[in-house]
Amino acid sequence: MQKRVVETGAALGIAFDGDADRAIFSSASGKRVDGDGVLLAAGRYLKSTGKLKGSVIVGTTMANLGLERALEKSGLKLVRTDVGDRYVLEEMQRIGANLGGEQSGHILFLDDATTGDGMLTAVKIASLISIAGPLDGLVADLKVFPQKIVNVRVQSKPPLASLPEVARLLGEAERALGNSGRVILRYSGTESLARVMIEAEHEEDVRRWTESLASAIRSAIGS
Repeated sequence: MQKRVVETGAALGIAFDGDADRAIFSSASGKRVDGDGVLLAAGRYLKSTGKLKGSVIVGTTMANLGLERALEKSGLKLVRTDVGDRYVLEEMQRIGANLGGEQSGHILFLDDATTGDGMLTAVKIASLISIAGPLDGLVADLKVFPQKIVNVRVQSKPPLASLPEVARLLGEAERALGNSGRVILRYSGTESLARVMIEAEHEEDVRRWTESLASAIRSAIGS
């Protein structure tokens, strides 16, 4: 889709998932714009028109640190929830927010609908481009921090912080990355997997800490 947008000189490309409740976009230059980019562009526009409630946008733990930084520059706050659109919706309703969503392209425009709708998101972005200009410009300052997720198959699910070597490495990683990265360790809710997610400014830090933490989990409780 991205290639086709560039070949035809289109202003926008849109890809939906199977049931069309999620949408991912291509800018005119062929740049992939996921849910983080949508939240940034839509959030800024809604704020400029006085329609963004509370200057808050709800995302999940998977939202890129680059989105949080870009929103802060615009005076907007990102509130994170667990992964899952139902958690996003619950938090939006709890704090009175009207824009939220997931990096995967599941966006909630609560003034229009209480469920994610890829077609609605597509119409919103197409309209925004017609009003505010090309998508490339709307997300130009979104610096996407390198991010990696490693899944480790496990035989049990004790609290990860209770595993001595995992806890030690987690503390080291958090101190090393400071405000320039994030570390998330969690179990899958549906599978026998532990997920290690590292996000940092530098690819080598991402690779180092994901490998170290995944190895520690594998040694302690891997199946």
